[in-house]
Amino acid sequence: MIREDDPRFHITPFQQMASACSGALITSLFMTPLDVVKIRLQAQQKALLSNKCYLYCNGLMEHLCPCGETAWIPRRVHFHGTMDAFYKIAKLEGVPALWSGLSPTLVLALPCTVIYFVSYEQLRFKMKNFYNQISGNMSQPMWIPLIAGATARMTAVTIVSPLELIRTKMQSKHLTYGEISTALRHVIRYEGYRGLFRGLGSTLLRDVPFSGIYWTTFESTKRLFNRPDSEKNTFLFNFFCGSVAGSIAAFLTLPFDVIKTHQQIELGEKEIYTDGKTQQRASNMQDIARNIYRNHGFKGLFTGLLPRIFKVAPACAIMIATFEYGKQFFRQYNIQKYKEKMQRHQEFVVIGKSKSNDFS
Repeated sequence: MIREDDPRFHITPFQQMASACSGALITSLFMTPLDVVKIRLQAQQKALLSNKCYLYCNGLMEHLCPCGETAWIPRRVHFHGTMDAFYKIAKLEGVPALWSGLSPTLVLALPCTVIYFVSYEQLRFKMKNFYNQISGNMSQPMWIPLIAGATARMTAVTIVSPLELIRTKMQSKHLTYGEISTALRHVIRYEGYRGLFRGLGSTLLRDVPFSGIYWTTFESTKRLFNRPDSEKNTFLFNFFCGSVAGSIAAFLTLPFDVIKTHQQIELGEKEIYTDGKTQQRASNMQDIARNIYRNHGFKGLFTGLLPRIFKVAPACAIMIATFEYGKQFFRQYNIQKYKEKMQRHQEFVVIGKSKSNDFS
């Protein structure tokens, strides 16, 4: 009898990569139109501001947008709300305009997503096996997803960090992909290799706790409903657990996100409006936090709570539900392949015995 939890059927890293890519693609396809509409409305509200930037995120990657550079928005069109923006963008610019920015998102965010999810799965699986061997307990303690999630996010963010400044340049100066190497040499020339990792500290401070809390909450929610086995959970159940985990993690790490957003905008403005020739650095995290607290109090560190939850929860839910569904698909595929292999082996044995009897 074949047990579905047999380690022989555990999906391979390549299959995990395929699942992560599918999840990232579907997440970006669903979330990008919502954020395109949001950025158009924001740009319309801030059109009178100059030399200012703001961020938006389509579920996979943050985009830095200069308010003064809104040439891609028809000046004669005025949006009167979300649905009006959907209608006018689709009518005047075509339906594909609702997916503006999807290409750079997939090119730059897919590597980070793949590294992140594959690293998490590999770390969690190895730590769980090690714990089971030394303790004899087949359950999974909560510190495993906490450590695996934090470590995987730290690895992915650090590896992809050099692309952050390049992405800012691409968005602001309309660089082609062929000019990326030139931009890299430009940064290294003026700031050295350390310049490729500007803002890494604040990114880690936000993303690593978020990831640890997210995966711990995701696994805890499944256990709360007595359904810890991912291979047997439905798409909707994983979607629910992902949205709960994303909401809780987004709430607990919001102060780090506020600080990170301030620092990234400041870095972006210096990068965009000084043409990258200045060696000024953004304020450190402590100064930004003190400034926010001095001007807005403690609640200033929780600015944008509801928009962040409404953005993060569905993105996390779609991503994890699709990823888990992909894992289930490949696991069943591996089981089916194993059954076919065993059936062919059994047929070969039967044929061999039949021929042996004929000779005797």
